[in-house]
Parts: sequence; C-alpha cells; structure tokens
Amino acid sequence: MDGLILAVDQGTTNTKALAVAADGRILAQASVQMQISYPRPGWAEQSANDIWTSVQRVIADVVAQTSDTIDAVAISNQRETIVAWDAATGAPLAPAITWQCRRSTSRCDEIRAAGHAELIEQKTGLGLDPLFPAAKIGWLMDNVADVRSAAERGTLRVGTVDAWLLFKLTGGAVHATDHSNASRTQLLDTGALAWDDELLAIFGVPASALPRLLPSDSHFGDVAEGATALPAGTSIHAMIGDSHAALFGHGVRTPGIVKATYGTGSSLMTLTSERRRSTHGLSATIAWSTAAGGAVHALEGNISVSGQAAAFMSELLGVQSADALADLAASVPDSNGVSLVPALVGLGAPHWAPDARGLITGLSLGTKPAHLARASIEAIAQQVADVFEAMQDDLGVPLAQLSADGGASRNGALMQFQADIIGRPVIRGDRAEVSALGAMMMAAQGMGMPVTQPAGAVSFEPKMPPEQRDEIRAAWREAVGRALWQPQTDKN
Repeated sequence: MDGLILAVDQGTTNTKALAVAADGRILAQASVQMQISYPRPGWAEQSANDIWTSVQRVIADVVAQTSDTIDAVAISNQRETIVAWDAATGAPLAPAITWQCRRSTSRCDEIRAAGHAELIEQKTGLGLDPLFPAAKIGWLMDNVADVRSAAERGTLRVGTVDAWLLFKLTGGAVHATDHSNASRTQLLDTGALAWDDELLAIFGVPASALPRLLPSDSHFGDVAEGATALPAGTSIHAMIGDSHAALFGHGVRTPGIVKATYGTGSSLMTLTSERRRSTHGLSATIAWSTAAGGAVHALEGNISVSGQAAAFMSELLGVQSADALADLAASVPDSNGVSLVPALVGLGAPHWAPDARGLITGLSLGTKPAHLARASIEAIAQQVADVFEAMQDDLGVPLAQLSADGGASRNGALMQFQADIIGRPVIRGDRAEVSALGAMMMAAQGMGMPVTQPAGAVSFEPKMPPEQRDEIRAAWREAVGRALWQPQTDKN
C-alpha cells in the first residue's frame, strides 16, 4: 500500500476532502461550501442530495490533484443531522433535518411529560432535547407521508450523515454506522452497544430502518463502480463523528485534556475512564470504538451557536468577512461592558434551554460597532468556558489544558481570551482540518498502517489577572441568566 488515505469531512457549512499520507502530509485538498435552509422559525435543514453531490465533487477534485494510489476512504461527518431515504430508489424522502433544527421540540415535551426522560438519559447518557435525531425521526414518521409509506413497504432507511454517504458510496450495498455516531442518536444503549427496543418504541422509530452497528475503525464497504471518481473497490475503512474525530486527531488517548472544536457550533469533549452520567448538564457519549479495544467513553458539551454568532454579527453590522469582524473587534481593548448571548436556536450545554432566545446586554451611549463585534467573538469563548467548568465539576478534578481546532480557532485573539477566562493553556495545532486527519488516523490504525502524529502547535498561556477574569465571567453569567429568565411568547 502507498499509505494514502482520502479523508472526507462532511460538515454543516463545508464539505472537505484531504489526501493524506501516513506521515501526516496533506498531498491534495478540496472544499465545497454548503447551504442551510431555514424554512420556518426554529427549523434548519439541508438537501441530502446536495450533501452527497458535495462529497462527489471534493473527491473528484482531490483525485484530479494526485497521481498516487488512494488505498482507502475515511469519513468524518456532522452529527445529529438525520437523513431518511428509500432503499429501493436511493432517493431521499425529505430534506436532511440538521442538528440545529428545533422542529421536534413539542415531541420531546410530550415524551418528557410521559415520564420517559430519566430512562432515556440512563440508557443513552443524553438529556432529552431536539438536538438529537431520535425525536426528529419520529417527527418524520408523523409528518411526511413518503416516510410512512416507505416504512410500510420495508424500504425506509434512516441514518446520520455517515450512513447516508456510505449507502451512496457503496451503490446501496451497505447500510451501517459506527458507535460514535450511533451514540448521538438517543436510540443506542451505550452500555450494551445495541439499538434499544424500548427507546425505539418511545420515539416511534422502526428498527428495520436503522443501520448496522460497527466499530469506528471497521472496513465498512467498498466504493461502487461509478459512484465517485475513485476506482471501484476502494475500501471505506473508517467512519466517525466529526467532534470525536477531532479528539482522536489531537492525539488524546487518556483523560485529562479537553478538546474544543470551534465551528458553526462548538463541541467540547474529554475522555473518561468508564461510562458515566453527567450531573452538570453535559452528555455522556462514546468517543470512538475499535475492533480490538471496544468502546471508549467521554463527556461532551454541545454549544448550538458558536462561530455562527460571529457570522450573525457580521451580517448585522454589514461586515463582509470573518477576518474583517476580527479586525474590528481587535480595534478596541474590550467589549465596554457589552455581552452577547447567542441563544439564536436556544442554549445547549450546560443550560439546555431550547426556548431561550438571544440578547445583548450592557448597551450604552458609548457602545460602538467594534464593541458589538468583540462581544460576539467573546461569546464564543464564554460558552466554551461554561462547558469547561461543567466538565471539571463533573470529574471533580482540574483539567490540564484545552486543545483547540476548527475555523474560529485561527483567531489568535479569541484563543488568548479563551486561555484567559478558563485559566488554562489553550493549545492550537498547526493543522486546521483535525476532524479529517482524525478520521484518516482511525482508518490507518484499522488497516494496520503506521501513523505519524502531526507536529507543531501554538500555546496560548493565561495572562489575565484573576480578579478581571472573575468580573468578566460574572457579567456573562448575569447575561445568560437574563436569557434563561426572559418570558417567551414565541417558542419557535
């Protein structure tokens, strides 16, 4: 084998592909921007066909850039986004309902009222919330006639984005997922590593529609003739959720370090020595699983709007790019008392308040656009700090550092502010595409190939005086309290 793996990272805002050598060198790469639709307040969806064609495009671009043989494909993917399709036609039956979508809120409320929330969290480690796919699948069963009809015919297939891509890559031959993605559906008993019949009944999900469960480093199947620019028979040898892949890509293999991915939303994850439940608003999840070692467990905090908060503020201010917003924010020494709580689709961990809505506090006659820009960037770090502190409270021990990746982590001022308000070093690697690299490393491990951990990192050490940090955090907590308290007349 030449040791070249094509890693696909299918995300909410971009689909990327890298051709990566075993020594970590990126030999070719490509990216396609994705579109998100918001057809109603609180709804968020994407075209499942567009997701697939974006993968075809980036694979074709990478293949065209290299003459080397590609030994395998590895997949990392946006999580909690659900796709329903017909196995007979290979066509989607509805738009992909993304992880940000809140359309299943009322269904979650009904399940909670029926007294099932404790059982669900006990089996899955996940608090009942519209973020997770189980209630979305139930919503599709209730509201989309084509989905119900396919279920009656026995041709309905549902899965997270990895399963949808695997089905298309193999020409419909394989319907499977890995344990990391399955652990985010709220249908998996994470102790038994199996779909749970009781959970399926609670959410109204037909077992026949679900994918087969496999370890993350499995040989999932082979690329079908004509599916992509890759030769038929190319091995698909790893699938893993993007946040989990980032943790693996950072080289984290033991507890004590937190990984934070700064994307549209943010995910913080830290390994635990055993399966456990959170008492501070976090999720228990499977970090990954391997054929040789079984499941590895973790705690996670999901932030619904992270980097998207800066994009939202850019649009409000008429700023044309993320770099321009960062420059505007850097033109002032602080936010002048302004706090932005970006609860644009509710608040995720550790608050779990789907009805909360965004607000800006601390406005005065001295407030300038630069202060709003800075507040939007600081809000990213403040939310990460909330989850970081919850993780320490759950584990009962201080965490040593935070390893950062994702688009917003390129902002050095943000990373410095992050280190300041958590009082711990923030380590940012020199590779932005950590999720794709993590998937590649998972595939290489499963194939028995030697893998070199990418070298090079920048460390941001905390410099802020503790009293200043405490003052900033107190103002943020007050603003969050107002967002949680405010009466809601429109819960969409």
